[in-house]
Amino acid sequence: MPILKSLSFTVLPKAANDPVQMRRTKFITKLEEQKLLLSDPNHVRTVQRWTKVNGERQATTKQQAVRPWWKTDASGQVVMSVKFGSKPIEFEKGKAGIVVGSKDKLSAVIDALIAAVRAGELDDHFTQAAKTGGIGKSRKAA
Repeated sequence: MPILKSLSFTVLPKAANDPVQMRRTKFITKLEEQKLLLSDPNHVRTVQRWTKVNGERQATTKQQAVRPWWKTDASGQVVMSVKFGSKPIEFEKGKAGIVVGSKDKLSAVIDALIAAVRAGELDDHFTQAAKTGGIGKSRKAA
């Protein structure tokens, strides 16, 4: 019996360009980057860029610094802010920080945030943050 006859074939699924899912995936990547920064304070992101060298386009790699999303306040507690673009997301009116307590608990908070993003709990916050501007295309004054 021929080998191809023993296989079952189907139509390839289309790649979904769902903007909500793409936003979630990108944000989870940023949160996982924060976990890497927590375990290694010298962590840097490596990105590939196209540059012109002698009139030809060549792929070059650059290292970008990863900034921590957490700070220690005056009382010694660690406070984490969740950033969308360069601005922190406000979870409640005027409250953009998450009280973590100590740096040891930061990894658990990041894991909880990743689970919340996967569950779609932050989609409304992402939409609000995108509407406030500063994210995406630059807006020119008319």
